[in-house]
Amino acid sequence: MRLWSLHPSLLDRAALIAGWRETLLAQKVLAGGTKGYTNHPQLVRFRAHPEPLAAVGAYLVGLREEATVRGYRFDPTRILEPGDPAAMHDREPIPVTEGQLVYELSHLHRKCEGRSREWLERLPADGDVPPAHPLLHVVPGEVEGWEVR
Repeated sequence: MRLWSLHPSLLDRAALIAGWRETLLAQKVLAGGTKGYTNHPQLVRFRAHPEPLAAVGAYLVGLREEATVRGYRFDPTRILEPGDPAAMHDREPIPVTEGQLVYELSHLHRKCEGRSREWLERLPADGDVPPAHPLLHVVPGEVEGWEVR
């Protein structure tokens, strides 16, 4: 499961679609709808939020908005608590470190080298601090402690 901290516009087709599916699974876990993945480290930041389902819903909305721009059809009825990621960011932002964003951008570079080399041209340079998902608030720091490397 990879719940990207990167802005959805940076994700190639495979990462965007996989991110949608995996975040729907994360939403199911947070709603108590499955016994699997309950201790997955990617869920730490959503569990720490005062409204985990609203936070993951806003995250899904951000992915869906990007998918819509690209002409994909992500079903909005699958989002249990949809919300505006920017409004949620203003109300209860989820922090993400610059180091985490740099790490994820490097990870995405490696993925795209193997599956969509043309997408690499769209990405910031490896090592740059890229923009974050609109739900997240960027703070100084190294790679997050929950990241599995």
